[in-house]
Amino acid sequence: MMGYDRTTAMFSPDGRLFQVEYAFEAVKRGWTTVGVRVKEGVVIAAEKRKGMPLMDIEHIEKVYKVDEHIGAGFVGFGSDGRVLIDYARLLAVEHKFAYGEPIPVEYLIRQICDVMQLYTQHAGVRPFGVAIIIGGVDSRGPALYVADPSGQYFSYKAVSYG
Repeated sequence: MMGYDRTTAMFSPDGRLFQVEYAFEAVKRGWTTVGVRVKEGVVIAAEKRKGMPLMDIEHIEKVYKVDEHIGAGFVGFGSDGRVLIDYARLLAVEHKFAYGEPIPVEYLIRQICDVMQLYTQHAGVRPFGVAIIIGGVDSRGPALYVADPSGQYFSYKAVSYG
């Protein structure tokens, strides 16, 4: 393989980015997280599995409040998910401060995806090994989006990852 799996900035001869594929594998192996969009809002839930005999699963969080009108869940590496949740919270606060209104859900997921995609194309960093589910209610109504490790996002009525 000649080192094609050591950097995100180098394609293999058959056009693959192995680090991005490894990030998707982390998502596949993660604990299940689901999101459902209904007329009244959005529901996000995550599975809690006992991983090791001494693990206290009561302190494992996979679903978070981002803002008053937005929640998020993730599947994959916990540390990567928490970094993106913190970034989402920062974006929500900055938007409210700058514009005096809550951040639109699609705008938030787009900003998160910009960062996720950036981490797929530069040396010295690795892609986020996480898929993040963002849901909320804004001026357009209930919205549910998922961002995958490549930095793509899609809108869903219902979704399950992990």
